[in-house]
Amino acid sequence: MSDRRVPLTGSTLLVGPSQAGKTRLTARAMDAWVERNGAAGVAVLEFAPEVERNGALLGGRLDRFTTVPDDAWHGILDAHAPRTAGETDAEAAALAADNAERAVRLLDAAPDDPAAVFVNDATIPLQADVLAPRRLAAYCEQAACAVLNAYEGESLGTDDPVSRREREALAALREWADRTRALSSATNC
Repeated sequence: MSDRRVPLTGSTLLVGPSQAGKTRLTARAMDAWVERNGAAGVAVLEFAPEVERNGALLGGRLDRFTTVPDDAWHGILDAHAPRTAGETDAEAAALAADNAERAVRLLDAAPDDPAAVFVNDATIPLQADVLAPRRLAAYCEQAACAVLNAYEGESLGTDDPVSRREREALAALREWADRTRALSSATNC
């Protein structure tokens, strides 16, 4: 993607592999919204687990790249990385379900009628049947601007239940979003 700006109207889904710049671009979009409109009514949903692989931090929160304003609502899920942490499919599924159940509580606590919503690692809470992609989309639809990011890459997993569910959720979010921008590791910013 050559244009590193994200439209601040409607819904945008940013997808790509690890380290492609999805979180950084989401942070930039939030900063641009706040600069233009202020932080009142901004809702930030942080679903990203922090996983270290080969000495590098994969994933991570928006606050690695910006400061979430005090006037914004900031819901943080201390997320598991189910496929990394679970030793069996059943353990991974249990971790995914735990993420989803806690994400439902965050969505329930999020402010009604947000002006803008920024979602980091949107498919993490959708890796179990507990939370439907439509519920997250319905929350985002209340806002004039919604920017979500999600992992999409070769190593999304095999045919295990968590990976299947995440692929289904990503497909649903792609269908829902007004626009999807695919980043590659070559566009890492």
